[in-house]
Amino acid sequence: MLSPEDQLRQIRSGVAEIVPERVLASKLASGRSLTVKLGVDPTAPDLHLGHAVPLRKLRQFQDLGHTVVLIIGDFTALIGDPSGRNTIRPPLTEAQIEENAATYIEQAFKVLDPSSTQVRRNSEWLAPLNFADILRLSSMFTVARLLERDDFQKRFREGVGISLHEMLYPLAQAYDSVVIKADVEIGGTDQLFNLLAGRELMERHGMEPQVCLTLPLLEGTDGSQKMSKAYGNYIGLTDEPAEMFGKVMSIPDEIMFKYYRACLALPAEDVESIEKGLAAGVLHPNTVKRQLAKGVVAIYHGDDAAIGAEESFDLVFRRHEIPQDVPIVEVDLAQEIHVPALLDLLGMATSRGEGRRLIDQGGVKINGVTLSPTSYNIEGSAIEGGVIQVGKRKFVRVVSKQG
Repeated sequence: MLSPEDQLRQIRSGVAEIVPERVLASKLASGRSLTVKLGVDPTAPDLHLGHAVPLRKLRQFQDLGHTVVLIIGDFTALIGDPSGRNTIRPPLTEAQIEENAATYIEQAFKVLDPSSTQVRRNSEWLAPLNFADILRLSSMFTVARLLERDDFQKRFREGVGISLHEMLYPLAQAYDSVVIKADVEIGGTDQLFNLLAGRELMERHGMEPQVCLTLPLLEGTDGSQKMSKAYGNYIGLTDEPAEMFGKVMSIPDEIMFKYYRACLALPAEDVESIEKGLAAGVLHPNTVKRQLAKGVVAIYHGDDAAIGAEESFDLVFRRHEIPQDVPIVEVDLAQEIHVPALLDLLGMATSRGEGRRLIDQGGVKINGVTLSPTSYNIEGSAIEGGVIQVGKRKFVRVVSKQG
């Protein structure tokens, strides 16, 4: 068991802010197992490494002997978190929320230790509240306090509507902390207002307030914008090993150590040692990045998959060969094929329009030959058994559908 001082050092690694740090130090010094909370609204079914950053910090707390409470915001998702939003979030149905929640929990346990994780749904305590209960809770905050939120201020200045139910969101999330008696709550830097609301509400209930721990938002593969499917710069937790390895290898060197601290389970001193080795010229950037990529793949797919992903990467990028484990898909090749539609069907493009853009930009190959711009149609027989490649990492072998 690490000393409280060493625990705090591990926890600080990769953190943006701890509010207040002296209280966390005191809680750790007590020697008891802390209750560490993360609330997530299941607004999407698929997670990426950006979503996994707080999960990794939770796992670090678990490895230090503390208990994690993962709160699935099946009730707060009906409101929609206004953090960082300049418009009202479209509402989700209960069926969508439940489907997303099941996927989220499954993917979260790729990181978390189930034996020291409690999974709770905040509909357990929020749904039974009556109007009188809500009035009592809302009396503990002022409108002026809620309008301190940066996103609300911006929308107010620009004349963009703020719905009353959005203003209740931080109150609902804060009440989660009261119910589970959180010692620590984790969230992104964009969640600080919500986390502080939990601290404030606990104080008003005469409880020891939680410590708020924020984590930087993880940049995507472009190295500039935060990781998001909307920006096309994400690394999905369910990406195939070779795809995941290649995406990690594509990040700029400047953010490698942000990934080391946010995405891997290495002790802080190990990361510092690697960083010093790189700065001193003892380690090569490519070696350091490969270690990062293998580590990420190993977490979500296992050590063997990580080794195989590196081998596939070398086939494509060093020897310019086609990987051996290319997925095979049956397609009706008895007629002329509209390639953009085929790319859409195979999941290699998000739409026919994107498929056309990829072809026009020289990003599509068939059996190693780049399709010329506007070469959208091809005889099915010409690609029987052939490998379609999109970009540097996506490969599919197409064979004629039988029967």
